[in-house]
Amino acid sequence: MRCPWAEHSDIERDWHDNEWGRIVRDDRGLFELLTLKGAQAGLAWRTVLNKRDAYRSVFHDYDIARIAAMDDDEMARAMADRSIIRHRLKVMSVRTNARIVQAMAVRGESLGEVLWAHTGGEPIVNAHAHPRELPMRTAVSDRMALDLRRRGFRYAGTAICYGLMQSAGMVDDHLASCERHGQGLR
Repeated sequence: MRCPWAEHSDIERDWHDNEWGRIVRDDRGLFELLTLKGAQAGLAWRTVLNKRDAYRSVFHDYDIARIAAMDDDEMARAMADRSIIRHRLKVMSVRTNARIVQAMAVRGESLGEVLWAHTGGEPIVNAHAHPRELPMRTAVSDRMALDLRRRGFRYAGTAICYGLMQSAGMVDDHLASCERHGQGLR
């Protein structure tokens, strides 16, 4: 049995079964999830998943240094690319956020360490019985969003942060009845 939200399409089933809630600690992987969760704002997750390969292509397979170095012409081409979500602020946030992650690295910080610090470095394992119990945000995601906002990140509000936490295994929100609940799979 899997979480009911994943039963809407093959791509959502695959995401649920193979990625959602698996622990991600590396900056590149977390940056991809932050980017995709930011792109999702106001849209269905399956819409973003269907464009995931295009995002990887447009944004240099999430090579943070290459994204940070994208010039205005390259960003304009990204904005015109119909294979991604062409919301100007969402697209521009990818370069802005990459530059912030790059500046953090210069200071000896990693995105992974900063994000995981909000959970004490370990996953938060919930045991929700019904989908209606799943929160859109928590006090932890509120603090994470505030931290990221203070650093200058864009499209990193509390709901986006909570979605990132779920995706990266920082919080296990598989329903208690789901076969993936509690697996974490590092």
